[in-house]
Amino acid sequence: MASVSELLAANLHEVFGNRDADARRTRIEAIYAEDVVFTDPEGTVHGRHAVEEKAAALLASAPENFVFAEDGERYVGSDIGALAWAFGPSEAPVARGIDVLTVANGYITHIRTFFIDNSSR
Repeated sequence: MASVSELLAANLHEVFGNRDADARRTRIEAIYAEDVVFTDPEGTVHGRHAVEEKAAALLASAPENFVFAEDGERYVGSDIGALAWAFGPSEAPVARGIDVLTVANGYITHIRTFFIDNSSR
């Protein structure tokens, strides 16, 4: 069973950062609960297929040199974790945010994604 820390990394790198659709789908089946809920500023979707669509659409719209990178430490509890990330060219990310995951029985059950509010600067 994967740890919360391992699930944080897998969500970022092996799903949302993975341009290989078959490999991404395999990881989705392995790390998300069937009824996973994903919430970001665009709304909420339910289920593994919906998470797959979110990741695929994001990567399809991003240039090939855009990558996800961890942007700080992983914060973990027994059933929750948080990880800041950056997205864009490795030398000059264009977006930053944080993912907060809830975990049960070794699977991600809920993902909440927050983006940095650049309007407050």
